Amino acid sequence: MGIYIVTGAAGFIGSQVANALLAQGHQVVGVDNLSAAYDVRMKQHRLQTLLPQPAFTFLKADITDLAIIDKLAQVVPQAQAVINLAAMAGVRQSTSDPWSYLYTNTLGTLNLLEYTRRQAVPKFILASTSSLYGADGTPPHSELAPTDHPLAPYAASKKGAEAFAYSYHHLYGIDISVLRYFTVYGPAGRPDMSMFRFCQWISEGRPVTITGDGEQSRGFTYLDDIAEGTLLALKNVGYDIFNLGGHDVMTINQLVETFEELLGKKANRVYIPAHPADVYSNVADVNKARTLLGWEPRVGLQEGVRNLVDWYLTNRSWAKDIITD
Repeated sequence: MGIYIVTGAAGFIGSQVANALLAQGHQVVGVDNLSAAYDVRMKQHRLQTLLPQPAFTFLKADITDLAIIDKLAQVVPQAQAVINLAAMAGVRQSTSDPWSYLYTNTLGTLNLLEYTRRQAVPKFILASTSSLYGADGTPPHSELAPTDHPLAPYAASKKGAEAFAYSYHHLYGIDISVLRYFTVYGPAGRPDMSMFRFCQWISEGRPVTITGDGEQSRGFTYLDDIAEGTLLALKNVGYDIFNLGGHDVMTINQLVETFEELLGKKANRVYIPAHPADVYSNVADVNKARTLLGWEPRVGLQEGVRNLVDWYLTNRSWAKDIITD
């Protein structure tokens, strides 16, 4: 069994990937700086599932710090793979603080690639984003769709990370899988995303803010399926890019209706103007991941949203106070 470095280990996807690796009998070194990009109570909640496991080691550190290269080398002289899931996420938020996105998503990736090179780690996984596709092309987007016109600093920072990843593959022969995640949801999700917000807002009788007319569509994929796809991408591919997610498509208005039905409450909908960084449709073509990785999403939207609602109601005593603004 191997030793794996998972950055963003207290994050939504990172914690699930770490748990999946531990379930397979591997050792995991989880790296996270527990930033306040969103309510840190959610990160601490996820981390509590990892800390009691003896094969898990937690390193509180910031991947933007150049010292992370030597620090990781001391803790993990030789890893089986680096799975970089640490990121500043959020399209709209990136327009107010683009520097944080550049530092974490681009510079942080460079630091981890340099650690990978120096320690001769054979595999690197980079979490990228469907936001790279922007408004170009027609959904569903394949990996060959253009990505040269990012609509927000978040997408631009991930584009830079992908470029550094390819250069390190070319120069040093590192085997790299780039995963462009589409909209991911599930229990203990990010509170800045629509799924958690709608669940909390409707449950607590708060106004449900919807940008645009609510008819914009998103492809959603459940967290467990995303974690499985991430682990499948550990195979040797040379350098390749895979879409993960977005197989179940629903409009925002339909999503609100689903929560209304499951919670037994009506939403107090408030529509506001669309944001210029948003796209109207964000749907994935996942044939490549299906063919080359053997990835097949299993959890449908109805089941997945019900799991999220069940988790929220179980943890409502504190989840109702999670900051979602």
